[in-house]
Amino acid sequence: MMNFHQIRQRADQLRAVPLESVLRLCGAQPDPHDKHKWHTSQGVLSITGVKFMNWNRGVGGGGAIDLVIHLHRVTFKDALDWLARHFPGPTAQIGQPAPKHILQLPPPDHDQLGRVRHYLLAQRRLPSVLIDSLIQLGTLYADHRANAVFVLLGKNNTPVGAELRGTAPHCWRGMAPGSKKDLGFFSIPNTALPAIILCESAIDAISCFALHPQYRCLSTAGARPDPRWLGPLLDQGHRVYCGFDTDATGEAMARAMIALYPSVQRLTPPQHDWNDALRVAG
Repeated sequence: MMNFHQIRQRADQLRAVPLESVLRLCGAQPDPHDKHKWHTSQGVLSITGVKFMNWNRGVGGGGAIDLVIHLHRVTFKDALDWLARHFPGPTAQIGQPAPKHILQLPPPDHDQLGRVRHYLLAQRRLPSVLIDSLIQLGTLYADHRANAVFVLLGKNNTPVGAELRGTAPHCWRGMAPGSKKDLGFFSIPNTALPAIILCESAIDAISCFALHPQYRCLSTAGARPDPRWLGPLLDQGHRVYCGFDTDATGEAMARAMIALYPSVQRLTPPQHDWNDALRVAG
């Protein structure tokens, strides 16, 4: 167990993790017109060195620990644990961009599956038939921290990443280390459907499919306008709707996507996001 001095030293090291590295790992997207702005689940952030400012909420902070607390709404200790998991080892070169890691999917933990399933059914109100089918397929499972793991699949159904969603009281979201979001996506497995709705997260994609089973629902793992796999989908003749959240970030990213791909149409969730809409409908 670390003493106070060691904890403080470790906190100082983790605080120096580049904010851009944290933002990318959390699924945030850089603004296409302003390199200092990032679109996150909490709104638009401006980054200046180690400082950040959320203009949507009128709050800011400094350092990676403050940023994780802000993005995931967790405690100081939880933020330290999160950073230590995703940026392990010495941090002497912490000012350098984070190295690209190979994919490290968390091992499944069947003992935690009941807790994850209860969270998705009771709190998120997702249909049990969908959750159980995804569990059977292996694209949804629980890790040893009771995180829900949603697997991103690429060519030949090869895993290329995973969205992680915490189920503890202080809920957080992130990506498995080494995830490559441009090589694949999480989806409800129904490739026969001609029309596609793009959602910001796996939970939103499941929720959207529950509301609109006539569509194929995919997750972009964060509101981003230009996933590399989108062009090929459009080239195949698929009708695509951008179903990003009904907020400033979702609207901005939807506009940017439609500017890049004019055939994409906007489909706004009737609530803030598709999961909110599902819970209201249920």
